[in-house]
Amino acid sequence: MDTSAPAPLPPPPGAQQPHGLHLELALQLLEQSGREAPSGEAGSTVWLQSLIDALVELSSRDALTGLSNRRTFELALAREIDRVARSGEPALLLTLDVDYFKQVNDTHGHTAGDLVIQAVSRALAETVRPMDLVARVGGEEFSIVLPNCPAAFGPQVAERIRTRVEREAVTIAPGQSIGVTISIGGAFAPQWVRTTPRLWMDRADVQLYRAKNEGRNRCCLEAAAVSQVSAEEKGLLFATSQFQGLE
Repeated sequence: MDTSAPAPLPPPPGAQQPHGLHLELALQLLEQSGREAPSGEAGSTVWLQSLIDALVELSSRDALTGLSNRRTFELALAREIDRVARSGEPALLLTLDVDYFKQVNDTHGHTAGDLVIQAVSRALAETVRPMDLVARVGGEEFSIVLPNCPAAFGPQVAERIRTRVEREAVTIAPGQSIGVTISIGGAFAPQWVRTTPRLWMDRADVQLYRAKNEGRNRCCLEAAAVSQVSAEEKGLLFATSQFQGLE
């Protein structure tokens, strides 16, 4: 049996393969993730661009669920903060996790836990708008960024997500299904104020902790879209003021 490593793919005619670009390794990464190799002539400019695009997409996704990963979520959160500060349009951040997830792993095993995570991920993705971003940010932790979501609709949106997951029957073995629930916390980005991703996430986390302390399987959101402006946010506002430095 020939156990030698596969020969690297040839560069396009008239060009040299860029130094350090291991195409066979890139193709292996795509294969391991369940993605197909780019179509077309291997090594051509179009083929290489398709390969790069596929790798970029792969790096932005959580391997288990296919949702956006934490890095992509944090970038999206920063962009949304900038948009809200400039436009004043409302935006809602939901943070949630699976209730009693450790019991699922301890009772049914980690394979069942993965199935639960995947089922919850599908339920979340199917419930939100195309413009919303759903991310897996931790083991059983998820976050959702909802642009242009007024305070009046926030509780309805969160409750729709919660009930959708509650209705899900997760098959963990042939003939065996379990139900799961989630707790949700939500915070609105302060309008016309430049906050930070950390401050916005902290506010949502406070509401998530409240949902858990009140019994889990529930939603707790800030009461209004205009949050109390912190000293740090006031500092950011004054630091970027057009009047800074004027006597």
